[in-house]
Amino acid sequence: MRIAEIMTSNVHLVRPEETLQYAASLMAEWDIAFLPVADATGLVGTLTDRDIILRAVAPGFDAETTRVSDIMTTNITYCYDDEEADGVKANMNSLHLRRLAVLDRQDRLAGVVSQSDFLRHGI
Repeated sequence: MRIAEIMTSNVHLVRPEETLQYAASLMAEWDIAFLPVADATGLVGTLTDRDIILRAVAPGFDAETTRVSDIMTTNITYCYDDEEADGVKANMNSLHLRRLAVLDRQDRLAGVVSQSDFLRHGI
């Protein structure tokens, strides 16, 4: 089974210049914990609820003025939508990742795959 068959393709994303307040409100509204960060060039980072807590809230940053780009992860681990799901799952497990950005072969954001996607499909 390929990643494209199990991933979430209707993905919410944020731009680097948006505030953490905005990103957190999107996460709350859509009950998600992972947001790809993209600009006009494509995927530039990722932001998780854990990033917000550990890199912004704990140090006392102001969510209304702190930008996503200030705390996002820029060393992005991703997979391609045509990769085999079991191989991607093994890679995610070895890296202790719960979610992963999915790109197409033109390096455009195609979706997000999570550990729960694998479980839902018996992988």
